[in-house]
Amino acid sequence: MFDGDKGVGKCGNADGYYCGGGYVDRMYFEFAPTTLAGKYVLDATFRAKETWSFNCDPHTVDLVRTDNISEGTRWPGPKQLDLMVDQNVAAGRGDLCSPDQPDKWIDFNDSSKESNENLKSTVRSFAAGKFSRLTLMLRAHDESDARAWKRFDDSAELQVAYAYKPGVPDAVGVSEGVNGKTGTCKKTSSDPLIVTVAQPTVRATVETQVESHEGDEEGSLQAEFVVERGDDAAWHQVWTGHRPDTGWHPDGTPENMQTTERADKGLYRYRARTQSHWYYDGKSGDLWSAYSAWCYFKIDSSAPKAPRITSVSPYTECATVCEGKGGPGVPGSFTFQPNTADIDSSGHTDITAYKYKLLSTSAKTVTTTPLKAQVKDVTPPLSGTQVLTVWAIDVHNRPGTPAEFVFKVQPATPEVGRWHLDSPPGSGIMTAKDTATEGTRHDASLVGDAGTGWSTRARRGDADNSLRLNDDTTDPAKQTGYAATSTPAINTRDSFTVSAWVQLSNASANRVVLSEPGTNGSSFALYYSATYKKWVFNRTDKDANSPVVIRSMADHDNPPLNVWTHVAGVFKTEGDDNEPDTDPTNDTIQLFINGQPQGQPVNLSNATGTYTPWAATGGLQFGRSKSAGAYGEYHFGLIDEVAAWQRALQPEEVAEEARVNQGGVPANELVAQWDASSAKGTEVPESTAYPLPAMKLSASGATLNQDDNALLLNGTAGYAASTGPVVDETGSFTVSASVRLDAEALKTKPAGYQAQVAGQRMGPESSWALWVVKRTDDVYQWKFTRTAVESTGKVTQQAEVPAGDAAETDTWVQLTGVFDGQESWEWTDSSDGSKTETRYGKCHLYVGPFDQAADTATFTTPQQGSGELSLGRGTAAGSNGNYLPGALQGLRVWTGAMTADQVRSQIIDSA
Repeated sequence: MFDGDKGVGKCGNADGYYCGGGYVDRMYFEFAPTTLAGKYVLDATFRAKETWSFNCDPHTVDLVRTDNISEGTRWPGPKQLDLMVDQNVAAGRGDLCSPDQPDKWIDFNDSSKESNENLKSTVRSFAAGKFSRLTLMLRAHDESDARAWKRFDDSAELQVAYAYKPGVPDAVGVSEGVNGKTGTCKKTSSDPLIVTVAQPTVRATVETQVESHEGDEEGSLQAEFVVERGDDAAWHQVWTGHRPDTGWHPDGTPENMQTTERADKGLYRYRARTQSHWYYDGKSGDLWSAYSAWCYFKIDSSAPKAPRITSVSPYTECATVCEGKGGPGVPGSFTFQPNTADIDSSGHTDITAYKYKLLSTSAKTVTTTPLKAQVKDVTPPLSGTQVLTVWAIDVHNRPGTPAEFVFKVQPATPEVGRWHLDSPPGSGIMTAKDTATEGTRHDASLVGDAGTGWSTRARRGDADNSLRLNDDTTDPAKQTGYAATSTPAINTRDSFTVSAWVQLSNASANRVVLSEPGTNGSSFALYYSATYKKWVFNRTDKDANSPVVIRSMADHDNPPLNVWTHVAGVFKTEGDDNEPDTDPTNDTIQLFINGQPQGQPVNLSNATGTYTPWAATGGLQFGRSKSAGAYGEYHFGLIDEVAAWQRALQPEEVAEEARVNQGGVPANELVAQWDASSAKGTEVPESTAYPLPAMKLSASGATLNQDDNALLLNGTAGYAASTGPVVDETGSFTVSASVRLDAEALKTKPAGYQAQVAGQRMGPESSWALWVVKRTDDVYQWKFTRTAVESTGKVTQQAEVPAGDAAETDTWVQLTGVFDGQESWEWTDSSDGSKTETRYGKCHLYVGPFDQAADTATFTTPQQGSGELSLGRGTAAGSNGNYLPGALQGLRVWTGAMTADQVRSQIIDSA
């Protein structure tokens, strides 16, 4: 299979030569790796069209890989790295030669007769993401010979034959029967899946490493299954198989296979990998993915069989038709009964209890009397397809084989108000449209003078805008800008949720984001408290001049200024069963920051015996609140993406709202960019609209190179530093740097040396950092880390994502670190494998366009860094300083976690 990519020709500023398709001494073509992502290169051909030559005799043209080019490139051009291919050709002189020499496409392809030609291997490394740009130069082999001058068209092609790289299979698990659709994977040997049949079925879905075109069938794939046993000796392989039995399937195909008979009471583990097959030019071969994680299971023929699950209401089991019922937060009622095989002839059973859970909820247990149990608290947190898993437990406290009940949850009642606040600055528009579709619309009117209006700094990225309040004047008397609806947008007597993205620019006083007032005061307020130095969601006990204020407060104080933070408040009138009621003793409030709950829900009646739920009569206020009959506590900064619901969102729904999904993918906003190409003197300026300082170069060891548009660092004293933070690090963010390692300088460093590419200081550590580590001589590895510390500076948690392959030196590599604060994963108690819960927070490292998967990537206690944000130096400045030997072209930081596709389109393609 061939993949063609276009290159654009450029040439150095060579005196005496005509550049741009003329008499070219050197011509450069640059390629991005995006179309090659996830492909294994089998062959590569560079094609350029020769349109003129000095004479009719052939002369040798070299195709050479060089460093990258830029607008600052000057003669003699970038560093030449390696000869790719040479060709001895003549074309383009037409009938001036005999025979005629018309224009001709010249193919540069590795010759088996010349061992020094490296185009295929170079393009293979390029496709693997080991360097960020492929720059190729055409030049005369003998540049002193004028007869070797040639003219090539200023476009060229890189044609690549490739196979799809296999990805680690998905949906890996074990089940009892071959007719099921899903399998279960238990990750610990202390809590294996119990299987009651001697020949279980193993399952996996084959995948390619990258899905190039969504929905297309890609790859020629098989699944390989491996089973080991560990109870009779050290773990050893006892069975292997593959599917399909013959031929190949495309990516996304579920595969399953029944094992041979396994020993009763035996403890086993299973894993799978994807095989990708290729055939090209009369040759064939296979590629293999890494293995999936181990799935542990135990054969126990006497254990409980899969129980029977019956829905009472409102959910129904998916069959040919899968109809949505209920909604997020709407509890379902189910009946559990023993498998008929677990009931003896007299109608008795030794099943005493059932354990049950949804995919993203913790497990619960219910006892059975006598042959069945009914539960009424199966509460799906999100809409869409849900899976209820149930285990029967016998008198020996043994859980058996699980049963699954698949059902669909219909979408919840949508928001009753949504304000994107996206009018452009200078438009004169003083109304914020409510774009929700549920209920009555409540447009908000802007009021105020200086500093009240719109800003291009906004949470959804380019072309978006936000509401700007009071940050363009130093006169407190004029800092009274706000926006408000004319009537209440929500009924504050009933359950509701409000949320917004906010930038706090001044923390010297209380700064209200949202509130809704009555006659005397605000029914609720979502705000920053200067007293507590925390974000707060409050309710008042009554509409009075001096009400009792009940607060739900953030876990951490001193939130950073001038960064985007998602704040949400949930008021819930339902009890633990989520059933509507009018009992105020059940009423709670809870604050959420960046999608995560802060503390436990606060019971309002327990906080004060005078609490009575009351309904606001005034409009929803953006940026102010009401107290003792007067408005105040005006916001200072930006507000964006406000939403309101007339129901209490589930925690998972709040986390989903914090992702700012657009078209199914999370939005991101570039909030910081330092580009060495714009450096002035000893500073690299910050180029976004956000109020951030320049990167200042160290007094020694750091220089700016105009040809490379790069910051050169000597690895012993050189760095550049600014002041952070630039994002709220308790939420999701993305950082990316273009870096080139200096192989010679790294050779002088000891094994184990760590150099920091970029990072944010947090006391003696880095809150987040991109690194390169010297593993052994001439072997280096990239990594991305996040760190949490206690008050003494002791590290309490660290997540690390190492790269899978060794780092390339002396070439530009794009490194991207992503922290996704809303990405969920299942935590398992290491001391009791049966205890699990859903937790949030995961790190990703991208080398070029490729996500480097790691089991060590989970991170649940994000903290906020502050102080030095640096390039080329770590936090251990008192020892070796973690100085980087190499060069950096820049650093970019976004609010929001990018997906793999966004990394490829927004970072790799734009580098």
